[in-house]
Amino acid sequence: MSAGRLRQTREVRTLGKIVILGATGSVGAVLARRLAASGESLHLVARDAERLADLAGATAASWSAADALDESALTAAIGEAGPDISGLVNAIGSLALKPLAALTSAQIEQDFRINALSSFLAVKAGAAALRKGKGSVVLFSTVAARKGFPFHVSVAMAKAAVEGLALSLAAELAPHVRVNVVAPSLMRTPLAGRLASQETSADAIAASHALGRLGEAEDAAALAEFLLSPQAGWMTGQIIGCDGGRSTLAPKS
Repeated sequence: MSAGRLRQTREVRTLGKIVILGATGSVGAVLARRLAASGESLHLVARDAERLADLAGATAASWSAADALDESALTAAIGEAGPDISGLVNAIGSLALKPLAALTSAQIEQDFRINALSSFLAVKAGAAALRKGKGSVVLFSTVAARKGFPFHVSVAMAKAAVEGLALSLAAELAPHVRVNVVAPSLMRTPLAGRLASQETSADAIAASHALGRLGEAEDAAALAEFLLSPQAGWMTGQIIGCDGGRSTLAPKS
């Protein structure tokens, strides 16, 4: 097959908007600013209308205030992005770290809904527009979904569900829609709370990474930006660690 023929058979992304759920969170906001700086057209979704409006103003984006677990509201919000979508990112997440004895079924269900159900509802709502826009979906997992850590039962279960969802969606929505997952380790964001904000605990956890530091929102956002781009056009069904080597490497002693 000639090179010209190969070029003709590639999927070409349209100029539809990129939808970011959880846009006012640490990673979502950084990603929105990065994408806006590179000229992408955005539609931002989050619950806090005031913060959302401020971010939308700074990124020349359209926006919809909606709860990602309210299916009708979320469907309407994603629909406001237009008939074709070139990207969909779910940057919503939770990090409830508790020992087994302290966990309740309500906590497990809440974490599942925040992480996995919101991803399912988002892709379901945007599937037709993503197909039309030959779009890319980026979801977020965690290093703890594949490497066991104490007290991570609830978040690990929820994020492992996100990974299973992504693989199934990547197969079902191919060849028109790509679906990939970013799996970070601990990052210096408000979600990490005291683990990342207290110097002693932060230093100890940083030392467990081969690269010797905690992650930043910029790290995860940069990878998500790449996965949304045409440069990642032959990547789908991938779960990619953004974890300072924590999932695969032992730190130097």
